[in-house]
Amino acid sequence: MKYKEELVRSMEALARYENTVFVGQSVKHSGNAIYNTLKTIPDIIPHGEDKLIEVPVFEEMQMGMCTGMAMNGIVPICCFPRFDFILRCMDALVNHLDKMQHMTEGTFKPKVIMRTSIGAKNPLDGGIQHTQDYTDPIMRMLYEVNVVSLNEPEQIFPAYEEAYKTECSTLLIEWGDYYNEK
Repeated sequence: MKYKEELVRSMEALARYENTVFVGQSVKHSGNAIYNTLKTIPDIIPHGEDKLIEVPVFEEMQMGMCTGMAMNGIVPICCFPRFDFILRCMDALVNHLDKMQHMTEGTFKPKVIMRTSIGAKNPLDGGIQHTQDYTDPIMRMLYEVNVVSLNEPEQIFPAYEEAYKTECSTLLIEWGDYYNEK
C-alpha cells in the first residue's frame, strides 16, 4: 500500500476503538492533508462523526485538552497539521504530558497519540514556517513520550497500532511530501 493509504487504514483502525477520538484543526472539515486521512471515519463506524472533534487554532489548549482526556481514560489522537505548529504547545507537551507519570509517581499515565506532518514542499512549498523537521530536538526534550518518524509506508500501521497498545504517549511524525509520492 501507499503512504496515504496506510495512514487511512491506520486511522480507520484507531477509530474502531470505543475510547478513541480525533482532535485538531481540519479533522472534521476539509483544510489540510490530515483531513483526507480521516474523512472516511463517519462512513465506516456508527456515529463516526462524533469521534472527530474540530478545534480552532489553539495548539497549547488542544494539547491540554488531550492530556485531560487521556487522564480520564480516553485515547485522543491529537492532530497537528504541521510539525511547526507543535512549537505552540511545547509547555503542555514537555512540562506536563511528558512528565505526568514521573510527577504523579505513576498514578497518571496519560496516553495521547499525537500526529503531525513535516509540511510538503511539492507541489507547493509551504515555506520555512510550515516545512521544518524538529524530530531530533524534540527527541532530546522528551523522556516519557515515544517519538516515531514514519519514513516508509510499511512502518505506518504497526507504529499506530503500537502507539495504541503502549502505556505511554507517542508522537508520530509523518512526511507531507510522501502523502502523494510513496
